Amino acid sequence: MTISILAKVEDRPTPPAVYNWRVYACACVGGSAAIMIGYDSAFIGTTIALPAFKSEFNFASLSTASVNLLSANIVSCYQAGAFFGAISAYLAGFYLGRRNGMAIFASIFMVGAALMCGANRERGLGLIYAGRVLAGIGVGGASGLSPIYISEISPPAIRGRLVCMFELGWQIGGLVGFWINYGLVEHVAPSHKQWLIPFAVQLIPAGMLLIGCFWLRESPRWLMLRGRREQAIKNLCWIRQLNEDEIYMKEEIYAIDQSIDAQREAVGLGFWQPFKALARDKKVMYRFFLGGSLFFWQNTSGINAINYYSPTVFKSMGINGTNTGLFTTGLFGVVKTVFTFIYLLFLIETVGRRRLLMIGALGGGLCLWYVGAYIAIAKPSPSPDAKLTPAGTSAVFFFYLWTAFYSPTWNPTPWVYNSEMFDNNHRALAQAFAAANNWLWNFIVARFTPQMFTAMGYGVYFFFASLMMCSCVFVFFLMPETKGIPLESMNRLFSKELSGGFRTRKAHKRLLEELAEEERALRLGLEEKEGSEGLVEQQEVINKETV
Repeated sequence: MTISILAKVEDRPTPPAVYNWRVYACACVGGSAAIMIGYDSAFIGTTIALPAFKSEFNFASLSTASVNLLSANIVSCYQAGAFFGAISAYLAGFYLGRRNGMAIFASIFMVGAALMCGANRERGLGLIYAGRVLAGIGVGGASGLSPIYISEISPPAIRGRLVCMFELGWQIGGLVGFWINYGLVEHVAPSHKQWLIPFAVQLIPAGMLLIGCFWLRESPRWLMLRGRREQAIKNLCWIRQLNEDEIYMKEEIYAIDQSIDAQREAVGLGFWQPFKALARDKKVMYRFFLGGSLFFWQNTSGINAINYYSPTVFKSMGINGTNTGLFTTGLFGVVKTVFTFIYLLFLIETVGRRRLLMIGALGGGLCLWYVGAYIAIAKPSPSPDAKLTPAGTSAVFFFYLWTAFYSPTWNPTPWVYNSEMFDNNHRALAQAFAAANNWLWNFIVARFTPQMFTAMGYGVYFFFASLMMCSCVFVFFLMPETKGIPLESMNRLFSKELSGGFRTRKAHKRLLEELAEEERALRLGLEEKEGSEGLVEQQEVINKETV
């Protein structure tokens, strides 16, 4: 296995023109939906920890339990909205398309962000609650459609890298969200404006996505499903920068046609057909279980406990003071972003999805065990005047090492898997189900993290570390590798003949060999057909000349 920058594994001979600027630009615009998700996930924890915010809404008069409950409610109502937004993504994606659906959810998010900006001491927190629910609906829907859109326009050899644009957008938004309050504390005096600015900035990424959607071309696969074949081929040729009569285009169009025909015969193409297929087909239900489970393992790694309550996490390690806590939180965002770039450029299409998940689970689990053990033994002082000991510094190092293990593995890969492991007719419903799973577990973690730290202390780290170890076993036995596999061949990859138990690790190699043989046969058939048509044309010319 060779790891190189922008490496790719092709399923068939591919013209260089396929890897053009348009496909990357479309993926970047589609992936920008995650900027608003990442920013919203990152800024809220540090914003509600600002003294100015606490003063505005009179946190000083509340007990510790009441403050924990209030903070949890502010954070988690966003995830509750996102859960229902993810479910509604299937409805929007089926009837309106991937592009129009993303535009609508971006608009809903903007309405929610505007509502939050109207909150103050006199009006109370009601507008923030309502705004965060609407913002949650927006990000939930966008998270259900953006990865599908990117997956459906991507050539198989770089599909993982392009879907990772979604995760990259998440990290860029998160990086801004983690650092914005540090900058405000340093340069803006505590006031209503200080905590309002981070809420207002939410409007920027949502506006960028809404404008970008006017430039995007609709997914050719969705257009094919809706019977708009001519427009689908036109869009596909525009994205690939190839003519319709190119052999690569003929192969791709043929594969899409075959996949849709198979789905039409098996389950039908209507709105309710995937639900009926899910109810009667255990193989489809099993794949839904795998996709949803990946987000259970992702959220129980501890990532969202840290995203939403980073000041609490760093305080448990002995890092005290508002500025210091915000600075270390900002560094956490930097590490996540840097390693997401490494994932995008070097790892996703070389190391692959399956191996990355297992490496991240084992390495990350060991790091959290160390952090928990340090807190259990050293019992760092919560005093603002206490200094971080050498042992404390090592715990912070292992926390950042955990971030380095997690960010290029479990952070993006569940989104990549779920965007590509289902056929055309189930993909929108499956992605909505997977995104809803993400936001459900996200909600549970966000809602109960303050209480967990109060009740369990260092045990929180042991809890998340143990679950990371368990996720490694899950991936080894149940998740086959998907890199380089065409979307139309995913049913075969997850079939009993190839996947399951110890066979799972060899399923990818076996299917690629089968596809290579089929591709050679198809090309030979196309060449023979073109040759025979050429002979017929020559014979017709000869006949005309003879006459």
